[in-house]
Amino acid sequence: MTRLFNEPAAFADEMIEGFVASHGRWVKRVSGGVVRNTQSSPETVALVVGGGSGHYPAFAGLVGQGMAHGAAMGNLFASPSAQQVYNVAKAANNGAGVLLGYGNYAGDVLHFSQAQERLRKDGIDCRSIAVTDDVSSAPLAERAKRRGIAGDLTVFKVAAAAAEAGYSMDATVEIAERANDRTRSFGVAFSGCTLPGADHPLFSVPEGRMAVGMGIHGEPGINETDIPTADELAELLVAKLLTEVPEGLPSPRDTNKRARLVPILNGLGSIKYEELFVVYRRVAQLLAEAGLEAVDPQVGELVTSFDMAGTSLTLFWLDDELETLWNAPADAPAFRRGAVTAAPLAEASDGGGPSDVELPLPEATEESRAGAARVLAALGAAKDVVDANADELGRIDAIAGDGDHGIGMERGVRAAVDAAADAVARGAGAGTTLHLAADAWADKAGGTSGALWGMALRAVGDAVGDSSRPDAGAVAAGVAQAAAAIMDFGKAKPGDKTLVDVLVPFRDALIAGVDAGQSLTDAWGAAATVAQQSAEDTAQLLPLMGRARPHAEKSLGTPDAGAVSMALIVRAIHNTLVENTPAENNTVKENA
Repeated sequence: MTRLFNEPAAFADEMIEGFVASHGRWVKRVSGGVVRNTQSSPETVALVVGGGSGHYPAFAGLVGQGMAHGAAMGNLFASPSAQQVYNVAKAANNGAGVLLGYGNYAGDVLHFSQAQERLRKDGIDCRSIAVTDDVSSAPLAERAKRRGIAGDLTVFKVAAAAAEAGYSMDATVEIAERANDRTRSFGVAFSGCTLPGADHPLFSVPEGRMAVGMGIHGEPGINETDIPTADELAELLVAKLLTEVPEGLPSPRDTNKRARLVPILNGLGSIKYEELFVVYRRVAQLLAEAGLEAVDPQVGELVTSFDMAGTSLTLFWLDDELETLWNAPADAPAFRRGAVTAAPLAEASDGGGPSDVELPLPEATEESRAGAARVLAALGAAKDVVDANADELGRIDAIAGDGDHGIGMERGVRAAVDAAADAVARGAGAGTTLHLAADAWADKAGGTSGALWGMALRAVGDAVGDSSRPDAGAVAAGVAQAAAAIMDFGKAKPGDKTLVDVLVPFRDALIAGVDAGQSLTDAWGAAATVAQQSAEDTAQLLPLMGRARPHAEKSLGTPDAGAVSMALIVRAIHNTLVENTPAENNTVKENA
């Protein structure tokens, strides 16, 4: 378990501060992450990688000459926000565009995509590469749905070397996509990881058993087996990966052509190097027996998951160009190769973040300012109900996900309340208060829930505006716009076992009540009851989106954590509209 920390909520920020203090030769801090502390060649592509904290040396350890130009770093196991990615990319840009690299997780896709859109609006050529190397997370026919694990390293290294060599943006993207197409990974775990401040791991494996096909965020494996010997584990990993030789390459048994590949045996946190060497001994034998030539094997901790006891094997199938770029010199805190000519230190900057100057607020009517106070009260109620249920939300999430939903919701809603309180104190209208709360929620929470709640609050803010007191029609229209925005961007639909399974029936019930002439209080209350039942009904669904999808059967009988938190929040908001609401509606059912 993680033993050394101060305040758990401050762990990621304090970790980044310490990392920068100890690696100033390579990196400097900017708002949202780190960038190189050395000058890069002008008019070259910049590679910005990123993801949640808790995976060191990914992602900050891969920033340096010949490697990434910057890393956007989210909270523990939560994707960085769009604002964080945008800040780091702006600071890293060399004038020829930015390539964003990240693992294929819903939150990362949402936030990096939003940042990409903003960068393009600024006139910066921005592209993305989502790593999809984990063979256990989706079948070969659905490779685009696979998540990224230790294969991040091969894609990032090749793309970075191409950028360093002066490749155009098109050429850099092409070589990154080729590296991704030729990378396959498969992993196992013997125990789960424990986040700072938690008293139990995100998942557990029975004594004497091994989880097969686990992820790097605490997701449980797709099945279990007895713990094998080191040789048997090597045989399992190699056999699985050799069933997926990338298209166009010779078969491993083709004696006329000897394929070359980079094997990476990655430790996830608690497996010792000596153990990894014992396993790799047999991996090397098996690859040689299959007629494959191992090039520059990597054995060690490269993409971790705190203290998870586990390992993964990655095979990166080379061609001449990929091999040249893989072997190109690099000098980063956690990955060094050959000799680079030391670049001069970068000039001091403002940190790449937004200005600290407080921008003036849009004009608002007295009626809208009164509505802003009600918005603050609603967000305060949401904060109270999330705080009261954070542990239970995490427990629900851990059954088929990574267990961080409660933590992420706490970070987001607390930031939203702080932003709304400041806005109300400065005389903001309801729409502006919601906009500022939305941005704060998305920025501080990160992850999928942060992006979606940010969208929801912003949509309602757009609908109510700053010119009049928010009425039932405007609020209902805002909820409808929120549902449309979330489904359009996240691609989830009813039945996928997400918060959409609550949001859509809640929207429909709210609109029906308002259209029937009910007050906002009455219409919202009836819709909140529908939301609660809809959240409970998700227990009978199989997840079709996000990290829970590979573990669908494990979640049967348990409601979706995002659906439950949304139902709790809409009920809590209703409680701010009426007096003397029974307190029992504010607690997750014990056996939910």
